[in-house]
Amino acid sequence: MKPNKAPESRQQRSVERALSQVLADMDDASDIYNFLIDLCTPAELQAIADRWQVALLLREGMPYRAISEKTAVSVTTIGRVARCITHGSGGYTAAFEQS
Repeated sequence: MKPNKAPESRQQRSVERALSQVLADMDDASDIYNFLIDLCTPAELQAIADRWQVALLLREGMPYRAISEKTAVSVTTIGRVARCITHGSGGYTAAFEQS
């Protein structure tokens, strides 16, 4: 990954929004999955999947340590996901409503 030294540029935000729009425009879960496989390294896709699983378990009220034992995700990452759920941009909440 690139080091994150400078604030996001307008161009970077534009590219991220375009990527978001591509995903939003895809209707088939299989197409989205295949796109993610092509787009991400196996480790990146695993990290994304792990965070989603953590988010679902947090929503169920499972304690951090139990989530860590169940998923092998660090307590630090679990805490980060929890902070994003409560203080983030609302992405997890929107995703919960879709699932």
